[in-house]
Amino acid sequence: MNTQHNHYEFLHAEGATTPIKGWVHGVPVEDKARQQLRNIATLPFVGPWVAVMPDVHLGIGATVGSVVPTKGAIIPAAVGVDIGCGMAAVRTTLHANDLPDDLALLRNSIERTIPVGNGPGGDHRRIPDIVETKLAQSDLMARLAVIRDKHPKIRPDKVDKQIGTLGGGNHFIEICLDEADRVWVMLHSGSRGTGNMVGTYFIELARRQLEKRVLGFHLPDRDLAFFLEGEALFGEYVEAVSWAQDYARANREAMMARVLHEMRHRLPKFQLDKEAVNCHHNYVQREDHFGESLLVTRKGAVSAREGELGIIPGSMGARSYIVRGKGNADSFHSCSHGAGRVMSRTAARAQITLKQHREATAHVECRKDAGVIDESPAAYKDIDAVMAAQSDLVEVVHTLRQVVCIKG
Repeated sequence: MNTQHNHYEFLHAEGATTPIKGWVHGVPVEDKARQQLRNIATLPFVGPWVAVMPDVHLGIGATVGSVVPTKGAIIPAAVGVDIGCGMAAVRTTLHANDLPDDLALLRNSIERTIPVGNGPGGDHRRIPDIVETKLAQSDLMARLAVIRDKHPKIRPDKVDKQIGTLGGGNHFIEICLDEADRVWVMLHSGSRGTGNMVGTYFIELARRQLEKRVLGFHLPDRDLAFFLEGEALFGEYVEAVSWAQDYARANREAMMARVLHEMRHRLPKFQLDKEAVNCHHNYVQREDHFGESLLVTRKGAVSAREGELGIIPGSMGARSYIVRGKGNADSFHSCSHGAGRVMSRTAARAQITLKQHREATAHVECRKDAGVIDESPAAYKDIDAVMAAQSDLVEVVHTLRQVVCIKG
């Protein structure tokens, strides 16, 4: 039985019927994010409470860095459009002294091997054999065909072009060193364009369904439109979101295989060590908590059951952590998914200079241009403060520092 002291504080408004428990001591929480959390907690099918992680910040519909349990209903916008986005990391038998002094060649070779960014440049020009094999060995295409029979607007044309690709935004591939100077590979991506299509499509269907409903309660935000269990669209959304989550995991696996393949060409011989993690942080699944079967949506949160390994990345240039869950029931066995933004992308581009970005990432082989200013460390919360706020949720197993960072 876990008896650690809880570090959460209550964030709900006075008189609210559904509590909001936030692990936010020592980290900033925007007023708009607080209100967004209170909005979602007013829904009658949300509860027994909402759990808030220290990387919390404003999202669309639901707040990033939140764990939203529901009974008999599901909110597509709470899951979002980057369905199944998450992290993968593996430890190799390489050490720091096995890496070349100039890491630019390694970075460039990975960037040539794996398409990065959004738009046509982020797709495969020619689908690699390893990717074709992975897709053929899976049931992903057959399952998508079943979904498309009911929802033909969900196109399949990006599935093979984007499996094993990075995407843009905050997605990345990193070569890292741990506290013993062992080399790790860590990456962050999700279900790419097809997952985005699935999310966007069902969010719109939920909004249309909302127009037909007679509600006995106030819905404070149209983005909180929902499907009720027993409705055909509820089951069809669960089927589609489960597909996107599995595709996201397969995407990370394919990408990791290609990164490791490239490293084997450039570095001394190595093997993979026993430490490996592949975890979602934007997803929904059915779980049992407090004797109830709940649909738990983690929007920017990681499962942290007792003994379960997870990944909490910092920003470009900041530390990242491999963690082990403590199984804290109050957080629905969850922890943060990263540092969390403290500036919007627009604000970051306006406030952070190229000089500041280059100084903050001086120790990392990465892009130093204006195109990644919105991902610069100053745009994010202090990862050490985030970790301190959730010390009752996870314990640190490894501390990683980046030496190469590839952004979309």
